[in-house]
Amino acid sequence: MIKISIVCVGKIKEKFFRDAIDEYSKRLSRYTKLNIIEVADEMTPDGASAVWEDQIRILAKLPQDALIVTLEIAGKNYSSEEFAAWIEDCSVRGKSHICFVIGGSLGLHNNVCKRADLALSFSKMTFPHQMMRVVLLEQIYRSERIQRNEPYHK
Repeated sequence: MIKISIVCVGKIKEKFFRDAIDEYSKRLSRYTKLNIIEVADEMTPDGASAVWEDQIRILAKLPQDALIVTLEIAGKNYSSEEFAAWIEDCSVRGKSHICFVIGGSLGLHNNVCKRADLALSFSKMTFPHQMMRVVLLEQIYRSERIQRNEPYHK
């Protein structure tokens, strides 16, 4: 069983996003061990820039044993089937822990992006980071279903 971590900036405030995250987390529990790590998005007293602060908080939370995947507009695009194959290939290669990183409204600092083993893009469009958490969970769930040849709506 592969372990999935998601490091993301900020808490989910909207109930509809929390409900969707809870639903996909529940669905994924039969396939993977899921850990969502929320990084505070408020400024610290030293007055550093918000992107710099997010970088410090995110880098501190990245699991050392994990394959790191940042969500970036300029990242690699996959179809759902290609994404499923990539996750399956990670498992076959002995990478049992994948950590996805979702930045806040200011994006990800370059030092976080440099730490990534893969930059992944869902679109050239910009999405709210709260919505991306839902989209990412849905695609991970879809990939688990695809890998097992289980039915899922198209």
